[in-house]
Amino acid sequence: MTDILTTILPVVVMLVIGMLCRSKNLISREGINALKNVVVNITLPAVLIGAFATTSYTLMDIVIPLLMFLICLAGWALGKVLAPLLKMNSRFVPFLTTGFEAGMLGYALFNMLYGSSRTAEFARIDLGQVLFVFTLYKILLSLDAEGGKKQGGVKMSALIKEMLLSPIIIAIIVGVLLGATGLYRAMVSSGVSGIFDACVDFVSAPTSAIILLTIGYDLVLGDIPWASTGKVVALRFGIMMVLRLVFIGILKLLWPESGLAAAANVMFILPPPFVLPVFADDAEQRVYVSSALSVSTLVAILGFAVLTVIR
Repeated sequence: MTDILTTILPVVVMLVIGMLCRSKNLISREGINALKNVVVNITLPAVLIGAFATTSYTLMDIVIPLLMFLICLAGWALGKVLAPLLKMNSRFVPFLTTGFEAGMLGYALFNMLYGSSRTAEFARIDLGQVLFVFTLYKILLSLDAEGGKKQGGVKMSALIKEMLLSPIIIAIIVGVLLGATGLYRAMVSSGVSGIFDACVDFVSAPTSAIILLTIGYDLVLGDIPWASTGKVVALRFGIMMVLRLVFIGILKLLWPESGLAAAANVMFILPPPFVLPVFADDAEQRVYVSSALSVSTLVAILGFAVLTVIR
C-alpha cells in the first residue's frame, strides 16, 4: 500500500494543486500556457534526448515505430467507420479515436510508474505515434476541415515546416544520432557522459510536476455534455484496448523478450493529442472535443492507478 500511495499521491496532489491554481486564480491562463511552452520546448526535449541517446538500436527500433504508425492509422480508420454506425455526427470522432498525448502526460505517468531509467522503452513506442501526429494526423485534420482540400497544399507545407522545426522532433533526431552512431557510448568510455547526463537530468527534472499541474488546471468538469462525451470516450477506450492486444501480440510474436508491454500499457490508456481543440471550427465542436479530452484524461489517471496496483 505504501508503494502504491507513493506512486499515486504525487499525481493526485499535483492535479489538485492545478485545480486550486485555477479556482483561486493563483496562475493566469497566460501563465499556464507559458508553463506548457516550457515543457514542450525545453524540459520534454531534454527527456527525449536522454532517452534516445542511451538506447541500443536494433531492427526492432525500425519496425516498432512503423508498427505504431500503422496502429494509429487503424485507430483513425476504425473511428471513421464506426462513428456513423453509432450515430456520432462530429467530424472529430476519428481524431478522438487515434493518437496519444504522450508528451504532456505519457512520459510523466510512465516515469512515475517505472522510473526514468526505463524512459527509453516508452520513447521507442512513442516515436511512431509522434511521427503520425506530426504528419498524417495533422494533414488529415486540415483536409477534413471546411475548405481544407482547396488550401491543403499551403497547409501541408506549413505542417512539414512545423514538424521539422519542432523541438520534440529535433530532440528525437539528436538523441537517435547520439545513440545510433555510438557517440554516447564514446562519451561513456571517456567519462564525459556523466556531465551530459547531469545536464539532461537537471533540465528534465520538473517535467512531470509541470505537466500534471497544467492538466489539473485544465480539468473543468462542470459543463461537460456527459451523454455524447461518454459515448466517444467509450468508443476510444474500446478501440484502444483492441489495438493494444494487436500491438502486444505482434511484439510477442516477433520479439518475445522485448519487455515493452509495460510501455504499451501506459501508451494505450492515454487521451488523444491535446492539440485537437485548436482545429475545432465552432464553439459547439470545441466544447465537444475539450470535454472528450478532459474525460479521457480522467480515464488515463484511473488507468494509471490500476497499473500502479497490478504492476
